[in-house]
Amino acid sequence: MGSDFTAHDTHGDGWSHAVGGSPAGVTAFDHLRLAGVTRLSLGGRGPRDAFVFDPHRLAFPCWALGLGARTPALLVTLDRHRDLVPPVAQTPDVSEGVAALDRFARESLDVRNVDHVLAAMDAGVLADALVIARSSPRGALEATPWTDRHGREHRLVNAPTVERVANGFGDESSETRLAQEARELIESHEHVVLDIDLDCFTSLSDADPGTVLPWPRAVIREFLLPAGSEKFWAAVLSRTRVLTFAREPYHVGGLVAGNRLFEDAAEVVFRELLGTDVP
Repeated sequence: MGSDFTAHDTHGDGWSHAVGGSPAGVTAFDHLRLAGVTRLSLGGRGPRDAFVFDPHRLAFPCWALGLGARTPALLVTLDRHRDLVPPVAQTPDVSEGVAALDRFARESLDVRNVDHVLAAMDAGVLADALVIARSSPRGALEATPWTDRHGREHRLVNAPTVERVANGFGDESSETRLAQEARELIESHEHVVLDIDLDCFTSLSDADPGTVLPWPRAVIREFLLPAGSEKFWAAVLSRTRVLTFAREPYHVGGLVAGNRLFEDAAEVVFRELLGTDVP
C-alpha cells in the first residue's frame, strides 16, 4: 500500500479534472492535499481508497472525492462522539465540486468537528448513517429521521459499540432489534463509506475528566473486532468504497500520544480488519 498523491482519475469517478475556480491543472485532490489530507490506495478486503487527516470535518470533501458518481452513500462511522449537529451555514451541493466542499468544510463548519455528517447529507454526499459512538456533543440530534434543507429524509441508527450492533447480526433466531435495524440499513445501500475518528479509542479519566486516556491495542481490538462480529463486518466491507480516518490530535491527548495511538489503531484497522498493509 502506498500514498497516492497523483492527479489521475484512478477510480473512474471523473473528479480528477481541473475544478471550477482553480488554475488550469489544479485537481480536486490538490485542494485536499494542501489541507493536509493523505490519500492511500488499499489492498485487502473492503475499500480501495482511503484518506487520513487531522480535523474530522475534512472527511466531508474526502467522501465526495472518493465516492464520485456513487453518491449518496451510507456512512458507517466509529467515534467517541455522535457528530450529528445540524450545520448552521448553507451547505454547497455536491455538484459544485470538491474544492467548494473543501472550502466550506474548513471555513464554515463547526471547529468542534461535530456537523460534517449532516452537512454531507444536506449536500447530497450521504444518504443515511450508522453511528457507533458513546456520547453526544451539545446540539446533536437524537431523533431519526432527519430532514435536510431540501426536504430529504435521512435515517440515523445509533449504537454505542460494535458488539451491540453486531449482536446476532444476520441470525434470525438471535438478532437483536438494534442489529436488525443496522442490517436493514446496510442492505438498503449499494455503497458505504467507513469512517473512523481516532478518539473512538479513548476514554476520559474518572479522576480528571479533562484527561484523555488512550486505549491499548488489545482494548482497541476487543472493541473493533468483538466475538461474533464477522457477519456485521462482512456486510459493511463488501459495500465499502472509501475509508476516512481522522486523527484529531487535540482530542486524543496531543501529538505524541496521538501518534502512538494511531500506530496501535492502524495495526488493528488496516492489518486485522481490512487485511492490508499498515500505512
